[in-house]
Amino acid sequence: MATSLSKQQHPAREEEEEDTEKERLLTSVTFDQSPVDLCDGGHGNRPSLDLQGSSLRKEVDEEDLAEEEALRRKMKYFFMSPCDKYHAKGRKPYKLVLQMLKIIIITVQLVLFGLSNQMVVMFKEENTDSFRHLFLQDYQDEADGFAVHTQTDVYQHINYAIEQYLTLPQTAVGRYAYVLGGGVNDSALSLCQRFYKKGSIDPVNDTFIIDPHIIIDCIGVDPPTDPLAPLPEHYKNFTLKFHKLINVTIEFKLKAINIQTIINNEIPDCYTFSITILFDNRAHSGKVKISLHNQAVIRECRDPSVSGHKENHMRVAFDVLVAVVCGLSLALCGRSIIRGIILQNEFVHYFRQSLARRVCWGDRLEFINGWYLLLIISDILTIIASFIKIGIETKNMASYDLCGILMGTSTLLVWVGVIRYLSFFQKYNILIVTLRAAFPNVIRFCCCAAAIYMGYCFCGWIVLGPYHAKFRSLSTVSECLFSLINGDDMFATFSEVERSSTLVWLFSQLYLYTFISLFIYMVLSLFIALITGAYDTITQQAQEAPHVSDLHMFISQCMDTPTSGKFQSPDPPESSEPSQYLRPTGLQNASIGSHSGSVCPLGNCCAEKNGRGGGKGATGLTRERVEHSRSRRACPKLIVWRRKNKNKELTLGVSWKRKQRLELRLFSVPER
Repeated sequence: MATSLSKQQHPAREEEEEDTEKERLLTSVTFDQSPVDLCDGGHGNRPSLDLQGSSLRKEVDEEDLAEEEALRRKMKYFFMSPCDKYHAKGRKPYKLVLQMLKIIIITVQLVLFGLSNQMVVMFKEENTDSFRHLFLQDYQDEADGFAVHTQTDVYQHINYAIEQYLTLPQTAVGRYAYVLGGGVNDSALSLCQRFYKKGSIDPVNDTFIIDPHIIIDCIGVDPPTDPLAPLPEHYKNFTLKFHKLINVTIEFKLKAINIQTIINNEIPDCYTFSITILFDNRAHSGKVKISLHNQAVIRECRDPSVSGHKENHMRVAFDVLVAVVCGLSLALCGRSIIRGIILQNEFVHYFRQSLARRVCWGDRLEFINGWYLLLIISDILTIIASFIKIGIETKNMASYDLCGILMGTSTLLVWVGVIRYLSFFQKYNILIVTLRAAFPNVIRFCCCAAAIYMGYCFCGWIVLGPYHAKFRSLSTVSECLFSLINGDDMFATFSEVERSSTLVWLFSQLYLYTFISLFIYMVLSLFIALITGAYDTITQQAQEAPHVSDLHMFISQCMDTPTSGKFQSPDPPESSEPSQYLRPTGLQNASIGSHSGSVCPLGNCCAEKNGRGGGKGATGLTRERVEHSRSRRACPKLIVWRRKNKNKELTLGVSWKRKQRLELRLFSVPER
């Protein structure tokens, strides 16, 4: 209480004593060039200080400001558009040119492959249709389910198919060849029946005996080597066990050559068709379903010769060019991703060390460009597809479907990537901005709607599956319901419900009406409302002050324009405007001398790297802390001592500047 009263009675005396203490600490001395130890309690050599006057001036840390401005300018350049980067450093937009070139050549490659693949698929489908008309008796194109119902019809269709096979060279319009040795006992054709080991069904007594083990019985048939020789007829003695029959199969192979590829200046391909004719009796319902399946294998023809046709390597060279361009694009995009991650780490380190703040994940993800990830995926798919296409061109591979999927997906991603360059223009950016704003709500909404949708799928499959062709499997149920949401084929869906069961028919009406009403009038309308709401929000935000994140606020303080020329300098000049992100120190600095040489004049004090510590010397100063710059030089940025004088704290700091000037600071340091 006495001390407090004394302070109140003599405030002027306290201020005079404080000023006296400051003047004593800032006594003019001469600077010594040799290393010293400021923490030895006053023993040994001391740095000599030469003050230019008693008044102290305020200034921000020049090194911090320079490093901050360099980081801000680097980040601003990183987020520039290609045009701004060209104006900033004169760098040609080679990445943009490369992407435009890649779009053109990938599209050309896709068109060339599409024409070739179209002929391959067409050749397979036309041959399959021809085989059905050749080997299936009384086949009609419009028939959804081809079947027979008597034993005589089954035998007639089997015999007809085999006879057509044996006389194929004389009856078929196309040029086909037999493949010998591929059937039973090295025969060309295999006729097999599969039946239960034991089966006895007696509907009179409502009894049956079934042994589920399956027995396979096969015979082989070979075409005559001489066209004038009689045809074999032993296959007509093949007896079927209808009471326990599962199915009957006729399997054989044929060869053909697709010569229409000459139109596209390609060497014709040789095909091997594996044909299977199936007589299905699994249901034992009195209806034997007949179907024909065809699998094609493409091989390189032996000694191909086309008059006037020279071997063309341009397609292979073009595919190699596409792979090389995509490889360059992959390397450049990968380098940009790596640079973004490095710059992100610098920004995070700056906020943590200088501002004691954490960077949110939203700002961190700004450094990782999603468009580059999209292009990287597209490049990888295109490179793989190009090598597969080269294998197809050289007749070493026949993976048309895989190549088409990879090439189509990569082309889709490449063209979607064009939106990135359109997004640099504000009027063309509305689609991406709207989708980005609506995406989270759309995903949540779709999760809820999917639960209701799957419930209707399972319910419709289990109840209406036996009575409606569109509900026979889960995949067809989903396709039917999705079509109903878009208003397609509604009347046919209602009318095709069988009325054999009145209860099921009533349920189907309730089921379809509730689904259509719920999803068209409510779910679909709400889905559209989400997109519309996001668009309205974006439009409204464009008229208001936008919310600026810490990242963009930090970058926006760099007032240098791309045409200022400051981005071309390796060590850009420091900005004269202080940053709001600098720590408020309230420093009062005075330049107290200069030093030339590589030896730190702070001596052994620089060796103390920890945050606190130090003994109390003869001067009464206690070392408070040592601060280092982000570059982690051998010399610290600031060494702070503290001395208490009559319950007042005086802090003395010595810093080693980048320009090798020793400065004395007198300021208040907050407690840590």
